[in-house]
Amino acid sequence: MTTGVRGRRPGRAWGAAVLAVCALALAGCSGRAVADGSGGTGTGAAPEATTTVNPGPQKGHKPTPKPLKSLPGAHVNIADRQTVGVGMPISVTFDRAVPTAERADVERQLKVTADVEGAWSWVKDRNLLDGQRVDFRPRTYWKPGTEVTVRAGAGITRHFTVGRSLVATVDVRTHSMTVEKAGTTRKVPVTAGAPGMETWNGTMVVSDKATKVFMNSQTVGYGDAYAGYYYYAVHLTTSGTYLHQNPKANTYAGHQNVTHGCVGLATDGTAKRFYDEVIPGDVVKVVGSKDTVAVGNGYGDWNLGWEQWKAGSALS
Repeated sequence: MTTGVRGRRPGRAWGAAVLAVCALALAGCSGRAVADGSGGTGTGAAPEATTTVNPGPQKGHKPTPKPLKSLPGAHVNIADRQTVGVGMPISVTFDRAVPTAERADVERQLKVTADVEGAWSWVKDRNLLDGQRVDFRPRTYWKPGTEVTVRAGAGITRHFTVGRSLVATVDVRTHSMTVEKAGTTRKVPVTAGAPGMETWNGTMVVSDKATKVFMNSQTVGYGDAYAGYYYYAVHLTTSGTYLHQNPKANTYAGHQNVTHGCVGLATDGTAKRFYDEVIPGDVVKVVGSKDTVAVGNGYGDWNLGWEQWKAGSALS
């Protein structure tokens, strides 16, 4: 079964506890991941390359020559030397909320080096306080093969690569998913959220995946509708939206939407094939549904237009 339910005080010193932006133990059809897997790339048109160091929303912005300050309690979502999909934002979270008056100074300590036009924007994460998360995304999806370096203050440096492009578009009206991967295209029958339990509309980004996830309907207000393990689960939102194997898809994929909000794939190898090829940062777009997924519900950054995104910077 699946689901896609809609449902301290700001401080200056940031502690040591690590906060995960998209943990597996979340409300929704998520639960406890037993076996984890990861991989990665994505797709989309990239902007004309321009060499930009710490690209920001202001034209002509240049990096400060001063050494970076320390940002205690800062955490970056991408591991060093990781390969990610074209939709992956750089997300920096903090152990405690950054007061509004200090956010511009914090942004000045965040440096991105890449051939891309991009900007930072403060995001209200579903599971964090306002001021605990700031993301960087390009104007359009990353170009495959882009090499990126990100520095968060004086103590954190990450180098990562954007892999091949993969964008999967789920049309809930036709019960199908079109997978565009590195210049190839194929269609896959799916079943999405039933009426009243619709799958989120809009653009989502794969945060992680697991071969086996325990899902419990009681965590999302659906009573005893389901409780058990589901396989080949690709994680899309913090609220618990997954794209995963679902036995009901053997009957309904391509014909009818019957899930509790997730996207279901058949057990004939269809789900495993998609699972095996996706990596964190790949893009899953849902069209024809209701209620666009919130920016802070996982990596929903792409659901804002470029001008809206830039307006979320403290330097704008």
